[in-house]
Amino acid sequence: MQFPSFIAKRIRHNEAGSFSATVSRIGVASIAVGVAVGIIAFAVLLGFKQTIQEKIFLFGAHINVSAFSQGNTYEEGPLALHNPVSEALPNMPEIKRWQAVAHKSGILKTPDEIKGVVMKGVGKDYDWDSFKKNLISGKLIGHTDSTSIKYGYSSEILISERIASQLRLKTGDDVIMYSLQNPPRPRKLKISGIYDTQMEEFDNNLIIGDIALVQRLNGWGKDSVGTYEIYLKDFQKLDAVAGDLRRVLPPAVYLQKVTSTFPQIFDWLILLDRNTAVFLTLILFVACFNMISILLVMIMERTPLIGLLKTLGSPNKQIRMVFLRVGLYMVRQGLMIGNISGLAICWLQYQFKLIPLDPVNYYMDTVPIVFDWPIFVMVNIVTAIISGLILLIPTLIITKIQPIRALLFKK
Repeated sequence: MQFPSFIAKRIRHNEAGSFSATVSRIGVASIAVGVAVGIIAFAVLLGFKQTIQEKIFLFGAHINVSAFSQGNTYEEGPLALHNPVSEALPNMPEIKRWQAVAHKSGILKTPDEIKGVVMKGVGKDYDWDSFKKNLISGKLIGHTDSTSIKYGYSSEILISERIASQLRLKTGDDVIMYSLQNPPRPRKLKISGIYDTQMEEFDNNLIIGDIALVQRLNGWGKDSVGTYEIYLKDFQKLDAVAGDLRRVLPPAVYLQKVTSTFPQIFDWLILLDRNTAVFLTLILFVACFNMISILLVMIMERTPLIGLLKTLGSPNKQIRMVFLRVGLYMVRQGLMIGNISGLAICWLQYQFKLIPLDPVNYYMDTVPIVFDWPIFVMVNIVTAIISGLILLIPTLIITKIQPIRALLFKK
């Protein structure tokens, strides 16, 4: 066993009942709290971002491509199903998938209430797997029921829980929709299911129906759609892919990124990143400051030992390594306790939803948790490196201690 390791081990074992034992426990606790808070903060932050982005991407794809239209901003001009857009998409490896949709403004009318809505017409290529988790009652709309055979489209729709509450509707009820055109064209629709995204931007006015119904109301053929919704493999490449698409799209086509459609939400997410960074920096600063103070106390308490080691010929570097190993042992203990505590708290929240949230303000009803193991490993590595470097500072005082005075030093 190396000499610094041997002395450091003896110092740790002889701490029991001493003042340095108390302060070393404080040092371990400060590191543990810093690591646990870092893990919880990143788990919650990534959970917020992932949950909100998933809700946004239900109705707002990464990139929307549509024809320019005048007047009603809730509707689009027709795009041919086979056009330069659809031909360019398969040649871009960054694109994961795309789907064709169309929108139509209208008014839902019951005997007692009316409600302005926007119908989003979707086809068989729509990604229902992502939508299912927001369905709270009923079933998804069909495209091959009896009404489809008779009229060429499905009369089933999905409405939000907020719209259902305002119009006092439930799954299985019928409702009349008047499309906003001249003359208005009423359609009797059946509520197939009710969804709830907890995002006011969508739940206030968006319903989902068959794209064939929107095509019929707009007088389009089966080969016309309103918008191409494009999803990327890596959302971080949004700007680059949007730039590539703009270079190949014809002038009559309009491209809009989701970050431009919902700027306030993505600005809020960026603000969360900044607040988390500031918070973790402060926690780490306090933990490092505690470690410096604690190691200084331990050095002062062991001043006679330092004087004895110097008298016996130990160089300053070797003595510094002794106390550095003591400090690194505390860091290791803190990392272990912090990881266990942080991951346990995250697991409890993930499994049992212990901490609720107000969905009106946070777009979700409980604190979300995401286990991102590379991030957690990074938290441990950064904490260990910074703590190790910080521990070098108090050991510099050892070089100033004179052997004679150290041997005469009294606690």
